[in-house]
Amino acid sequence: MVRFSPGAHTARHRHAVGQTLHVVGGIALIGTRDGTVFEAHPGETVTCPPGEEYWHGATPDRFMQHLAMWEGAGDDRPETTWPEKVTEESYGGVRTRTRTRTRGR
Repeated sequence: MVRFSPGAHTARHRHAVGQTLHVVGGIALIGTRDGTVFEAHPGETVTCPPGEEYWHGATPDRFMQHLAMWEGAGDDRPETTWPEKVTEESYGGVRTRTRTRTRGR
């Protein structure tokens, strides 16, 4: 379980075998390389495919909690890589709302 303070977010990153985020409190923001920012609400799950670069965090005005699940690659590859920090422009991008979103499939 991970809890983000209002406005807190990760750097852009990717997981070798992907990651699943299940939101339990607040509103999660998940931003993709193309500038799309998805909102996910409590009870919703977002699947981030292997190798996709993205960031996730809380909205500017609310705490957010989610379960973050992923596995190691099972070889010598790093499980997570962190290419760069997220700009304020990316964090503040236009949001889209979906019920449950599985990206990349």
